[in-house]
Amino acid sequence: MATDNGGYQQLLDWANGFGQIIPFGIEVTGSYCAGLTSFIRRNGHRVVEVNRPDRRMRRLAGKSDTLDAENAARAVLAGYATAEPKSADGAVEMIRQLKVAHDTAVKDRTSAMITLKATLIHGSDQLRQDTAGKTQIMLAHFLDRCGQPC
Repeated sequence: MATDNGGYQQLLDWANGFGQIIPFGIEVTGSYCAGLTSFIRRNGHRVVEVNRPDRRMRRLAGKSDTLDAENAARAVLAGYATAEPKSADGAVEMIRQLKVAHDTAVKDRTSAMITLKATLIHGSDQLRQDTAGKTQIMLAHFLDRCGQPC
């Protein structure tokens, strides 16, 4: 099935074919399965966060999506999986998205500055003298005023 609303609807239709649906047990509801989790909830069903299986046990029993799905279902039915996933909407989710954007911008700025300083090492003696000791902001302004290669 596709991992889009059409595929999610196919899954829901398939599950409805078995009668009354009890909670859906889903792993990684906050990342890879966030779209599925949201879709299932919007359609009026409860979702339970299922912990990832122990990797050591998975290696012993063999890796299989079918086995993983069966183990997730068994965890829900047995009552071992009871955690409600985060809603991923509202003010908290908005703040989280802004933090992700901010953190990404900081990493990109840091990466750009490292690249810039590594490039300046190969510049002329005069350019290295002109840029020595400047803060990141001062360096950016200086190079911006420079316009073309100095």
